Amino acid sequence: MRDIFAKIADAKIREAIEKGELKNLPGAGKPVIIEDMLFVPEEDRLAYIVLKNSGLTPDEVALKKEMDLLRKSIAECPDGEKKELLKKKLRETSIRYQIIMEKRARRR
Repeated sequence: MRDIFAKIADAKIREAIEKGELKNLPGAGKPVIIEDMLFVPEEDRLAYIVLKNSGLTPDEVALKKEMDLLRKSIAECPDGEKKELLKKKLRETSIRYQIIMEKRARRR
């Protein structure tokens, strides 16, 4: 059922783009600020707000960023030996990320 709504929404968005209805919207090209934290489990929201107000990043977000940087470095690295070290670091970082996410899933 969700796929049907996603396809309809996608078609409507494409249609609006083709008609030029989405040009010059306020905030165009600026990041979307999500303040409601619906994606954060209710029991973690206060902690996330404190982290955000302190300028800190949750561990899983920092690890995802690190994994993205490592993937980019691996793709650009010409040195085979260094590339293997980067791959090892990526595996370790990925495991740390998975542990955090599994702990969170068990709490729910």
